[in-house]
Amino acid sequence: MQQKIYSILFFLPLLLGIHSEKPLQPARKKVNIIYIYADDLGYGELGAYGQEKIKTPHLDQLASEGIRFTQHYSSAPVCAPSRCMLLTGKHPGHAYIRGNYELGEYSDDMEGGQMPLPEGTTTIGHMLQKNGYHTGIIGKWGLGMNTTTGSPNLQGFDYAYGYLCQKQAHNYYPTHLWENGKWDTLQNPPITVHQRLKPETPFDYFIGKEYAVDNMTAKALQFMRQQKDQPFFLYLAFPLPHLSLQVPAKALAPYLGKFREEPYIGDRNYAPQQYPLSAYAGMISYLDQQVGLVMETLKTLGLEENTLVLFSSDNGTTLKVGGVDAAFFNSTQGLRGLKMEVYEGGIRVPFLARWKGKIAAGQVSDHVSVQYDLMATLADLLHTQAPVNDGISYLPTLLGLKQLQKQHPFLYWEYPENGGQIAVRMGDWKGVKMKMKGNPQAPWELYNLASDRAEQHNVAAEQGNWVKKMDDLVKEVHVPSHIKEWEFVSPKFK
Repeated sequence: MQQKIYSILFFLPLLLGIHSEKPLQPARKKVNIIYIYADDLGYGELGAYGQEKIKTPHLDQLASEGIRFTQHYSSAPVCAPSRCMLLTGKHPGHAYIRGNYELGEYSDDMEGGQMPLPEGTTTIGHMLQKNGYHTGIIGKWGLGMNTTTGSPNLQGFDYAYGYLCQKQAHNYYPTHLWENGKWDTLQNPPITVHQRLKPETPFDYFIGKEYAVDNMTAKALQFMRQQKDQPFFLYLAFPLPHLSLQVPAKALAPYLGKFREEPYIGDRNYAPQQYPLSAYAGMISYLDQQVGLVMETLKTLGLEENTLVLFSSDNGTTLKVGGVDAAFFNSTQGLRGLKMEVYEGGIRVPFLARWKGKIAAGQVSDHVSVQYDLMATLADLLHTQAPVNDGISYLPTLLGLKQLQKQHPFLYWEYPENGGQIAVRMGDWKGVKMKMKGNPQAPWELYNLASDRAEQHNVAAEQGNWVKKMDDLVKEVHVPSHIKEWEFVSPKFK
């Protein structure tokens, strides 16, 4: 009798027409997605990208266990538009938000956020919700307050925690963060970060009790544990290393005494800092430690093989304000420009991807990609129809299927602040126009990035055919903005 039972169990899969090597296995769970977004992290500020003074072991390990992109771009050179374009898949000529449009002030009672995403926007969050994902945004939002159409809970996110207003994020010891539209009190006194050092406001004034980043990481790990049995998308938008230079003592300590540095007294905006170089390095290392905690939790939960982890930055490293010294740290690895500029240093950013067992370890890719590709890539991953977007999926590159990888015929940037700027990349050719608000007929600068990645040799005068192609492209892809302040490419007003 026992032998008959064994025979039936052995042949049952064949009788049912199941030919898998592992019969009767449950369907594979949808892959979890974690997108970690740094704030103002420069192209050269990780060890994996050549940084020598700042230690980033966890992110370097992430790079070694997956793929590191060398020609990946943010969609804009500042915070809010980059975040809008990342989530909506639109390039700057089509996106609703193209600059940092402030609606409030810094104090709690005047917190107004930035221009909100409008009703009817379709985000990556919406797309993933429709495909059975539980979605979360933890960190810095910057696309509308809880009382507006830009509330993250109305824009595709089941759970939201962190800063809603970018200006509040200038202070790492705020009185509050926001959780699903409700005020979450932190044990910090009100701190006004935008002031110079004074006897009544010494360095200690700018350090509180609860560091906002710690709260964000705790909520992120909690989100992962709670959602471990269902597919989740976690958009983890850490504010580090954006100014102000505020960091816990435990993060500052490893760098004290390593650099010759002078106190920053707040004369170029943002909070004073007694050890500005050490603080900046400490902030990046602290960001690295948070990524380490995320990766450790994935391993503990047994989710490594079913989670795609992506890491990037919203734009290049910040200007020489607030005590930051990009030249000292070689933050751009020789690229020209910084945040608020469409030169390479303002928009070329680190990009890492890891998916254990799916993405081969130790890869370096020169595939030209941009953050508004994310929507197309995730739709490709899910085998679902993406909303209308301007991106191209880089999933083939992630999975080592280079022969299937489509290429961008062009990348396009327009940035209405800092004088009005546009940039176009076609193949190795990069065109830039600066100060267009003062000069609508500003000439093109043209660089061949294959031989001139630092954009030092303008060859526009010798390459008239490429200049014409870029002029024609701008006319084709630019759609007028909905507000006057952002319409500088083809204004219909004086």
